[in-house]
Amino acid sequence: MEKDLLSLADLSTDELWHILNVAQELKEEWQEEGGNQPILMGKTLGMIFQKPSLRTRVSFEVAMLQLGGEALYLSPNEIQLGKRESVEDVARVLSRYVDCIMARVFAHNDVETLAAYSRVPVINGLSDYNHPCQGLADLFTILEKKGVLHGLKLAWVGDGNNVLASLLLGASKVGMDISAATPPGYEPPIDVVELAFRFAAESGSEIEIGNDPHAAVRDADIIYTDVWTSMGQEAEREQRHKVFPPYQVNAALVAEADPEAFVMHCLPAHRGQELTDEVADGPNSVLFDQAENRLHAQKGLLAVLIARK
Repeated sequence: MEKDLLSLADLSTDELWHILNVAQELKEEWQEEGGNQPILMGKTLGMIFQKPSLRTRVSFEVAMLQLGGEALYLSPNEIQLGKRESVEDVARVLSRYVDCIMARVFAHNDVETLAAYSRVPVINGLSDYNHPCQGLADLFTILEKKGVLHGLKLAWVGDGNNVLASLLLGASKVGMDISAATPPGYEPPIDVVELAFRFAAESGSEIEIGNDPHAAVRDADIIYTDVWTSMGQEAEREQRHKVFPPYQVNAALVAEADPEAFVMHCLPAHRGQELTDEVADGPNSVLFDQAENRLHAQKGLLAVLIARK
């Protein structure tokens, strides 16, 4: 595969499946053997953070540790990407020290620039454009729970944000159907939608982009939601809280989906806003299995990018 992971659109369907299969192998090894083989012994991951994180930081650090490597956390104050030092120079210097770079940034252009000037693989840990690591963990979780991906229907309810972008790009590659319901004016970017339709034409999946959450969840196998206001959108919070309440995932909405449907959320969740406690803690929720699978999906990704597994 390409040396970097900036978007799931960059992966062929075979490459995407390969990462998922390696993740599954490593999770089974970890469960059955009580740990993993140190396939990344002597390897180091440099982690650049412009945004705070629980799951991204801890899952990458623990993934490297359990695979025998090490991870270095580089805080916003230490790097000041593009301010204290140009993005190009950060890439040139850091890639001479470490074996892989993971960057959690605001502007997608920053992670693209890091990749362009780095000697080592670069992973997009989140950008305003998409969130491929979350997308990998989500597909891995769905596969684990349902046994298949092709032909399932995922309903997205909420903002047309970077997480939806990765789901559209990843699901359309593996033949999953997506029906997304967002408030008018909050649809996913048109370039993402066009790419997803192109991938869907190749895989046989169906994509619907609309504004009706009830239509979206009808016959859905998975219901997915996310926060109404993402980091960097704080100025829009008041307006968004007026627009999004009809898109809350609650027990009544979940009841409109398939009886075996489960609910996903990339976390952190604002309980009482985009979803209720009853749903988050209920029998349909896989929120915390999904969060755990960030660890295993990222092990698969790191094994492929660094160990060339």
